Amino acid sequence: ARTFAQNCRNIEHLNLNGCTKITDSTCYSLSRFCSKLKHLDLTSCVAITNSSLKGLSEGCRNLEHLNLSWCDQITKDGIEALVKGCSGLKALFLRGCTQLEDEALKHIQNHCHELAILNLQSCTQISDEGIVKICRGCHRLQSLCVSGCCNLTDASLTALGLNCPRLKILEAARCSQLTDAGFTLLARNCHELEKMDLEECVLITDSTLIQLSIHCPKLQALSLSHCELITDDGILHLSNSTCGHERLQVLELDNCLLITDVTLEHLENCHNLERIELYDCQQVTRAGIKRIRAHRPHVKVHAYFAPVTPPPSVGGSGQRLCRCCIIL
Repeated sequence: ARTFAQNCRNIEHLNLNGCTKITDSTCYSLSRFCSKLKHLDLTSCVAITNSSLKGLSEGCRNLEHLNLSWCDQITKDGIEALVKGCSGLKALFLRGCTQLEDEALKHIQNHCHELAILNLQSCTQISDEGIVKICRGCHRLQSLCVSGCCNLTDASLTALGLNCPRLKILEAARCSQLTDAGFTLLARNCHELEKMDLEECVLITDSTLIQLSIHCPKLQALSLSHCELITDDGILHLSNSTCGHERLQVLELDNCLLITDVTLEHLENCHNLERIELYDCQQVTRAGIKRIRAHRPHVKVHAYFAPVTPPPSVGGSGQRLCRCCIIL
């Protein structure tokens, strides 16, 4: 790595994703010789520590995009060192950096005012306190992933709504404490939203869909898998809205047990729809799917059905298939 760094001093993009033998000495070499580096991917370089980030902050001050996902030795001290030198960061990926806590986000708040993309997936120690800090310091935020940060409540959504009007992507899967009240405030303030992953946000109801349909006309992709309180009525509002008519491309409704064929009738109004996920929507029928396919032949509909139970055979030895063996 040292030889590489010495001989490629003008390098701006470097992808070391999955190079598990990369160590801190690699980052020291990059710091010493590659001052023009802008884009560095260290995903799953699990041997690197806070020392690497200190090195990068001293020598690679032009860094704009840094991926440290699954580098689980990183702590708040490494983030503090990094952002003091690399204050121009626009994208920071910290998925699976499980030692990070709210104090790490305070350092990002204080130094990274250009930040547009932040991924904190599965950083399970993060709470509302840290997200509020990010929102107050990073008003240009366009994409935030907090999937698996299960401590978060509506206070985080409120902070996003009040501070981050440019937000386009919010991934909040498995944040099971979030409610309609938080999403209402978010929708009323973040009109640029294009993609939302709300899988297993189990408390939300049709009320959230009504607010999104009114205030978020650019919504293209929405995951509501395992949001078991969602009904056909919520989908009606969505499909009759500007985003439904003009933008919506992907809708995931796996395990939304109250959804019926009526939802599919509503979705016929969504002219740009490309894909619907309906696994385990037990009230959706083959006939309903056949109908939407007739009206919207380009839409991919993913679902499965239990086979018709055969009559019991003599001796009871008839083979039974599980429902997933018959894929639409």
